[in-house]
Amino acid sequence: MPGPGEFELIREYFTSRFQTGSRSGTADNGVELGIGDDCALLLPPAGKRLATSVDTLVADVHFPAGGDPYRIASRALRVNLSDLAAMNAEPLWFTLALTLPHSDPAWLEPFARGLAETAHEFGITLVGGDTTKGPLSITIQVTGACARPLRRDGASAGDIIYVSNQLGAAAAALPVVLGEVTVSPRQQQQAETAYYAPEPQFAVARAVEGYASAALDISDGLLADLGHICDASQLGAELNLDQLPVAVLAHSLQADAAVETALTGGDDYQLCFTVPARHRDAVQALQLPITPIGHLSEEPGIRCQWHGKPWQPRGTGYQHF
Repeated sequence: MPGPGEFELIREYFTSRFQTGSRSGTADNGVELGIGDDCALLLPPAGKRLATSVDTLVADVHFPAGGDPYRIASRALRVNLSDLAAMNAEPLWFTLALTLPHSDPAWLEPFARGLAETAHEFGITLVGGDTTKGPLSITIQVTGACARPLRRDGASAGDIIYVSNQLGAAAAALPVVLGEVTVSPRQQQQAETAYYAPEPQFAVARAVEGYASAALDISDGLLADLGHICDASQLGAELNLDQLPVAVLAHSLQADAAVETALTGGDDYQLCFTVPARHRDAVQALQLPITPIGHLSEEPGIRCQWHGKPWQPRGTGYQHF
């Protein structure tokens, strides 16, 4: 039995879950007109800048094609929201371009439910998009508003480098999620949570907005992403890997490779940010789940030390090409 057509699909699985705006022109959460027209009509918050970002997730590249569609949807939105968190932007609206090999209600229902529940959790509204037939891919564009954006290009030599929470869990989890290794039920649950449910670091970004000089989220691995701050600020970095907060799951699944995994594995979606040394005490007093791991320097490149000796990682982080 064939699945719903394009417009029936949109009405049944998305419009009904994201009722926003009205034909009368009354705005709801800044949405004057949402899903169902040629364009959404949106009202930006007064006195704030709009921040927008877009990511495409491709089946068997960014998520397993045979994975739980509920979790796939949640992950797809969360990793995009992480970009807003890194910019210190409040989530407002998003659009979805969904390419499907088949119009399958058994896949669409949990996908749409996962998307709607995650959107509700983070206070962001679907306002439009597109559906088409082809290899499974998910493109989400998020828009938020910020008064004090955290950019990549504001750092200075001597600034302290911080990361939030722990690193390496998602990369260590990937072989488990793909079914390539067998682990205990507890580790299986931890791995699936680490991979499918990254937590955008909105609270950390808000707390450090008055102190941070630069920031980004860690998606392709700390080494690669810190390199973006260095490039944008025309600096280098000195890292002390003895201070690197390596996730317990990385230690348990990766053993001797745990530090390498935390440094280059990617998919953490934690915050990496820099703080001038004069703000060190104020930032530490915030009692956030953050760790200082080094400092920026005038010399280009990133240099790592481990146990007091120079250490060269085998990889540099994820690259698409």
